[in-house]
Amino acid sequence: MNILDIIKTRRNIKKFKKDPIDKSKVMEWLDAATWAPNHKMTEPWEILFLGPETREQINHKTNFGDAPVVFVVISKKGKTEVEREENIAATACFVQNYMLAAWAEGIGTFWSSVAISQRNRDILNISDEYDVIGVISSGFPEEIPEPKPRVAITEKVKELN
Repeated sequence: MNILDIIKTRRNIKKFKKDPIDKSKVMEWLDAATWAPNHKMTEPWEILFLGPETREQINHKTNFGDAPVVFVVISKKGKTEVEREENIAATACFVQNYMLAAWAEGIGTFWSSVAISQRNRDILNISDEYDVIGVISSGFPEEIPEPKPRVAITEKVKELN
């Protein structure tokens, strides 16, 4: 699959097969994700893998679609508001890179904001020095949803003189 096909066919997967994923593959995709653009090479992302006990404590309504791999992505806040915004953007690029690398090998993902709540930040022991970017569930898709329509890019583009 070429990169345009990977981008256009990736979907949010809400239900996963129980089949395990080789942890070395997950680490390979995370390593590829580190090539995301990031201002001044801050590499602000950190990963927290969630085991069964932590997943149970968070009490996600669908148990993350029964995904075999679930992790939280956090981002260092930075010293200024501008640096914080740059770090959040860079970490979002990191997440997208991971999701595309996984999808290229048949692994679906779902990006959730469940860890943003103070209750879940406390369970995960995430200090105020970090922003929670999301929880990423990964696994072989139980089903792949149809694509949702997109607004034509021509309606989003403006040319300035």
